[in-house]
Amino acid sequence: VQLQASGGGLVQAGDSLELACAVSGNTFTHYAGAWFRQAPGKERDFVASVAWTDNSQNYAASVKGRFTISRDTAEDTVYLQINALKPEDTAVYFCAAGSDYFRTRASEYPYWGQGTLVTVSS
Repeated sequence: VQLQASGGGLVQAGDSLELACAVSGNTFTHYAGAWFRQAPGKERDFVASVAWTDNSQNYAASVKGRFTISRDTAEDTVYLQINALKPEDTAVYFCAAGSDYFRTRASEYPYWGQGTLVTVSS
């Protein structure tokens, strides 16, 4: 499984942004897609995940209500819609693939994309 993240950039506080993660290789049939983020000097934190088969979703408490994860099975792509961006959302956002959408630790996801940088100015 190969993952390619895109959509990051420099935005202002209050803006919205959509990240995309294109999946190639093996399909997501038995997998879950997830997004993590890593701010400078900090650990990689779970953001959200989605089950490929039934669209079940899981969110970190800190982003619930502002972030929406989705998947397009026809396009083999996982999206992360981020609304009302805050400076503290500044991070490199990584997409990942694993076996179960309810898993929240980075070590539980064996497949990773290269990351896309989101910078939010105040």
